[in-house]
Amino acid sequence: MDLPIARDVAPRIEYVPASASTNADLRLLAEDPLGWPHLSTLITRNQTAGRGRLDRVWTAPDGAALAISIVVRVSVEPALRGWIPLIAGIAMADAVAAQLPARAVGVKWPNDVLVDERKICGILAEATSDAIIVGAGVNTAMTAEQLPVPTATSFAVEGAAADEDRLLADYLRGFDAHLAALAEADDAVSSGLHAVATERITTLGRTVRVSLPGERTLDGVARELDDEGRLVVRDGGVDHPISAGDVVHVRPLAD
Repeated sequence: MDLPIARDVAPRIEYVPASASTNADLRLLAEDPLGWPHLSTLITRNQTAGRGRLDRVWTAPDGAALAISIVVRVSVEPALRGWIPLIAGIAMADAVAAQLPARAVGVKWPNDVLVDERKICGILAEATSDAIIVGAGVNTAMTAEQLPVPTATSFAVEGAAADEDRLLADYLRGFDAHLAALAEADDAVSSGLHAVATERITTLGRTVRVSLPGERTLDGVARELDDEGRLVVRDGGVDHPISAGDVVHVRPLAD
């Protein structure tokens, strides 16, 4: 797979013809920090047993999607690590928007990338002993008949042929820039990340339903992001900071 632009961004990019899960494979490879330094990337067009959030299975026909996993070795304070999947979502949204300029591209908290309210990419971050693996699955050539759910989309469905090299390069460059700024400032607000996320995340200002651990749900208005990247949902006049959960946009805009 020829990726001249992306290879100028990352220290190592490896393409494999097939993988059960690029995240799982990279977890093992990342045990060699010299061979797989920060921002090293493993990709495939044929992921057969990928996982999403809440251990959902993520699969796509061979050649219809691009699975991307990167190694993160930049140190940030534990309280700020919740920003890493958000950074990935923001960076991917920017990369997608660059190729779909006529579409409304945004992020459903915490990291689903939407095109006109339909999902084109999901992201999953997983910690290892000394690194974080960030995986992304982007629907590239998937046809309308191949979409897993009616609320999904792809570059092909949107009438575009994805430039995978440019997409990967833009994603890696944006991810690394936001992460470096966060690590240097040690604060999401002063680094500018909080403002960027507030602009990109379309969940804010909407009525949402959040599925929480323990089969609990929370209905309310997504008011803002706090300093740790948590979604603050107001229900009955009480603000609830949410660090993890499955979010559904109940209405386009809150009253």
